[in-house]
Amino acid sequence: METTRHHGRSTAYRSRGTETDGPGLLCVHGSGGTADVWTGHRRLTERTPLAAVDLSGHGESEDVNAEAGPEALEAYAADVVAVAEATDASVLVGHSLGGAVALWVALEHDLALDGLVLTGTGARLKVLEDLLVWLRDDFDRAVEFLHERDRLFHDADDATLERSRAAMRETGRAVVERDFRTCHEFDVRDRLGEVEVPTLAVVGDHDGLTPPRYHEYLADEIPDCRLVTVDGAAHMAMIERQEAFDDAVSSFLDDL
Repeated sequence: METTRHHGRSTAYRSRGTETDGPGLLCVHGSGGTADVWTGHRRLTERTPLAAVDLSGHGESEDVNAEAGPEALEAYAADVVAVAEATDASVLVGHSLGGAVALWVALEHDLALDGLVLTGTGARLKVLEDLLVWLRDDFDRAVEFLHERDRLFHDADDATLERSRAAMRETGRAVVERDFRTCHEFDVRDRLGEVEVPTLAVVGDHDGLTPPRYHEYLADEIPDCRLVTVDGAAHMAMIERQEAFDDAVSSFLDDL
């Protein structure tokens, strides 16, 4: 992992494909995740540099003293801007919470972008009230709920499910709750018309957390946005159907 310092903290990221030409992708994980969710994606790294960030408090990045909601969202956006500048990435690939962060960077930060890829996300990310309670009072129940069929995964094998559970537990209850509560307060539905860069919305057809209609809304409201649905995947389409996900992003890069 490499690191960059900004706002008094260190943010970690991993870079691959740095010897290739291309606009440079910066991949941003979702709630409770780390850069590890972007492992693989060889087809993408053969054509363009790809970096993946650990947001503050995740993986190897230092944490930030930020309340859930707009304060945490802005802190995560600062992480992304710092890594984008360190890697010369100009296309943000955001998953779930990471999609909210990517949208916030596009709307609120002076970062030169060539495009956005928004996957498993939405313009509004309201979270089930019961899940917010479990994240506070019964973390194990929250983790198991998220790993039931057609939430994070549609048909993942046991090893993939256990790695995902372990990663969420490693991140820890406090940070995961902050992530989900930040999602819960996120709402930029009235600002999608301000997104000025070409955008790709990618969704698994079985995604029960951010369903296809969220992405249809993005495609309808963002001025230059196309929609791709990945068959046989739920929320983590970039893991469950990596080849199909990479095909969609590669086609998007071709058009850029």
